[in-house]
Amino acid sequence: MNFKKEPFFDGNSEWEDLGDGVSRQFVGYNSQVMMVIVKFEKDAIGALHQHFHSQITYVASGKFEVTVDGEVKVLQKGDGFFAQPNIFHGVKCLEAGQLIDAFTPFREDFLKD
Repeated sequence: MNFKKEPFFDGNSEWEDLGDGVSRQFVGYNSQVMMVIVKFEKDAIGALHQHFHSQITYVASGKFEVTVDGEVKVLQKGDGFFAQPNIFHGVKCLEAGQLIDAFTPFREDFLKD
């Protein structure tokens, strides 16, 4: 497994198009932690899902309707949320923006073989 070993992130790494108005960019990761920037176009959806990782998300820009464990709130720049392991969570982008996601352990399922 290849881990991102560079100590600095300059914002020029490649964006991965996930389709339906969503793309992501890896900031850095190892087996313990992963940080990802996720870009959303207006009305794009981060479908309701769950995983065994702990996730902390910071709203870097835009406005999002966020659902965590059945509770719905509108979050904007400077806000964030925490998703405990195995708790359903998802977002709807109300105004184009970016989320910064941190996971522990890293999301092996995000990496291409």
